[in-house]
Amino acid sequence: MVDDQFPDYLNVYYKRLFPYAQFHKWLSYGNVNPENFTNREFSFTLHEDIYIRFQSFNSLQEFETEIQNRCPFKIDIGAVFNMSPKVCRNYPQFHAMEKELVIDIDMTDYDSIRTCCSGADVCQKCWRFMVIAVKILERSLRDDFGWSHLLWVFSGRRGIHCWICDESARKLSPSERGAVIDYLAVLTAGDNKRCNVNHPFIKNSISIIKEEFENLIVEQKFLETPEQCSKILSFIADEKLKEQINLQFSKYQNSLQRWEALSLVVQNNHKRGLLNFKTKSCVEDILLYLAYPRLDVNVTKGLNHLLKSPFCIHPKTGKVCVPINPKVIDKFNPNTVPTISMLIDEITEYDKKQKEIVSDANTSSNRLKDYKKTSMLKSVSIFEEFLRNLENSWKGDRIKNSDLKMEF
Repeated sequence: MVDDQFPDYLNVYYKRLFPYAQFHKWLSYGNVNPENFTNREFSFTLHEDIYIRFQSFNSLQEFETEIQNRCPFKIDIGAVFNMSPKVCRNYPQFHAMEKELVIDIDMTDYDSIRTCCSGADVCQKCWRFMVIAVKILERSLRDDFGWSHLLWVFSGRRGIHCWICDESARKLSPSERGAVIDYLAVLTAGDNKRCNVNHPFIKNSISIIKEEFENLIVEQKFLETPEQCSKILSFIADEKLKEQINLQFSKYQNSLQRWEALSLVVQNNHKRGLLNFKTKSCVEDILLYLAYPRLDVNVTKGLNHLLKSPFCIHPKTGKVCVPINPKVIDKFNPNTVPTISMLIDEITEYDKKQKEIVSDANTSSNRLKDYKKTSMLKSVSIFEEFLRNLENSWKGDRIKNSDLKMEF
């Protein structure tokens, strides 16, 4: 967002809209261990790319005051350390203790396969890749790993972050984090390696891809050009099978027809027992290559890696990094996410109308929280629902701690 008013917008945003109380509630985790917030590292990117690491705060009030004073263009969240990062970062024994397990999916990693956009550009067509990614990961993280508290956040420009906030996930070691992401990262950007399609996780992922694939292939036109067809045919190890498919490709013009023809040829050969070990899973290999999530492995593995905070503003787009409800990810549109200028205008317009209606400045309507006057209300509500579910896990920890204190 190239706008001279951006710093002024941020000043208003941090004073009137940023959900400090909910944010503090999240990272305090019920205050079962006060260090969860006080020893948490934050970093700020200020105007003219001034970068400040190892910020930490003793209270919500201190956090709020510092944010409003500095008006950071970007806020990143790091690990919880064994000491205060701001005071003790140079101590030899200073080290990270825990952090949410995070997953980063960036649309630029799909540039080798998406045909509608490239780079930082994102449209509703290529956003379907993100829809598939969220559905696959949401199912696996909950069913395969048993985690319940997943916070999905739009990055503000071209991707999605997932914060896995269960205590067991937060306490994973770097090697354990590596094992999790190795399980999930079936392929990295640009890979076309073959997978064990009989593994339950892969089977479930392919099933989800198939639900979206017809729309995806129509939108992305994966099989329109000779170069595209040649790339897909490279997954076919059997030359005779490849020739049969290529012959069918020549009969059709659009990607959907060609995909249906490819599937039918493979199916017919399978029924006749003509597929060898390498070609039996060629359709599944292609589906995974074209639609499986491309994950930034290093973001997940690193305990000291910082990640952009929910509700900060992307300086290039002006969009809010809003939480997303994964249950309705199909309906999410990155191009309708509120921008900071839009939010400021909504507050101004709301207050103007209220002044015309209500003359008494002390009425309850004028005490309405500012975010409720704007299109950010939906995003904060999603965040608050996440917090309510998370709070149930804190209650058990509080009872456990109380019982331990009562023992003599």
